[in-house]
Amino acid sequence: MAILDKHKILETNATLLLVFSFLVVTIGGIVQITPLFYLENTIEKVEGMRPYTPLEMAGREIYIREGCYVCHSQMIRPMRDEVERYGHYSLAAESMYDHPFQWGSKRTGPDLARVGGRYSDQWHVDHLRDPQSVVPESVMPKYGFLENRKLDGKYIGDIMQANAVVGTPYTEDMLANAEADFRAQADPDSDYDGLLERYGDKVSVRNFDGQPELTEADALVAYLQMLGTLVDFSTFTPDASR
Repeated sequence: MAILDKHKILETNATLLLVFSFLVVTIGGIVQITPLFYLENTIEKVEGMRPYTPLEMAGREIYIREGCYVCHSQMIRPMRDEVERYGHYSLAAESMYDHPFQWGSKRTGPDLARVGGRYSDQWHVDHLRDPQSVVPESVMPKYGFLENRKLDGKYIGDIMQANAVVGTPYTEDMLANAEADFRAQADPDSDYDGLLERYGDKVSVRNFDGQPELTEADALVAYLQMLGTLVDFSTFTPDASR
């Protein structure tokens, strides 16, 4: 009874309850956070990971602007049903250049962590234009207007610079050539050798939405087609020492 009586003192004194709650949260936070400062690297380095290209970054910005994360997650949990449906469970390294990450908290639609390469560009364009034409039961709104919004990449360098400030390893060369790389990725007839040199030869270069102008649809499809394609899971072996 003595313990319960002492606990009652906390329950009936708002100030005291606030102080002790703060202490408990502080101690718990220190216990969880402090060990991270003694690790050489909290994220396992994985071969294949790279920063987003300018066009992919623009597509990601559109993805966030349109609230796609509200209905689609980008995190496959290590559970059998999820792995069998979506593919290999998500790695921390796959989100290391996301500011903010797109893990999500709800799935009205399927997880998109491994959507890259699963469908053709035309499928994505049709799906954005009229989701119900390819998935009849879909409740996704139409995004056909993205095909009518032209992009010139004028501010993509600024967006990349902002991401560089918070840790994305964009080089001076990448930032200086942001606009040129932005246009080159959507034009297979352009001189895109510099783009491949800076971001790797696995970067997809093509007209993503099939229109002569570079549009928001190009950028969004380029971003979606990249998701989950950077890591070769056929050769990936987790670091057992971590």
